[in-house]
Amino acid sequence: MGYRIQTVQGDITKVDDLEAIVNAANNSLLGGGGVDGAIHRAAGRELLAECRTLHGCKTGEAKVTGAYRLPCRYVIHTVGPVWRGGQDGEEQLLENAYWNSLQTAVTHGIRTIAFPSISTGVYRYPVDRAALAAVRTVRKFCEEHRDQMDIVRFVLFDRETLAAYDHAVWETEMDK
Repeated sequence: MGYRIQTVQGDITKVDDLEAIVNAANNSLLGGGGVDGAIHRAAGRELLAECRTLHGCKTGEAKVTGAYRLPCRYVIHTVGPVWRGGQDGEEQLLENAYWNSLQTAVTHGIRTIAFPSISTGVYRYPVDRAALAAVRTVRKFCEEHRDQMDIVRFVLFDRETLAAYDHAVWETEMDK
């Protein structure tokens, strides 16, 4: 049995056919702007209450909560790096955010998951570079955990981001 990597344009808070979505959170896990704010609004205050018990999250790490009013079962919160020009370990931290989110999923028996484009909003990570790091990391994880992951879907907010991830999927497929 293999895994599938998918890319779609859409709203991650509406994903209703996968077990978990990933929240591109900040270190506090207490909500913010962009994807983080949208997930917190859609899930309701119960998510914020559970996040308070987690005592934050370090950049590159991941933690799981229930999804409350969201149509999936779980939210995996991860913190991506703020872009500082690429010389401050940003790529490794971004890869860690994806890897640790997937590892958290596997640990909790989650086989289907949706990701946003982590760090490319207010954290200003260049989308093309982020997409390549994300897809490369997801593909490597899925190859190493082939029997534990079924679907990884990138749910992307706009056409430009979708195009970057589609290109990254194609490019990493050619590298196989």
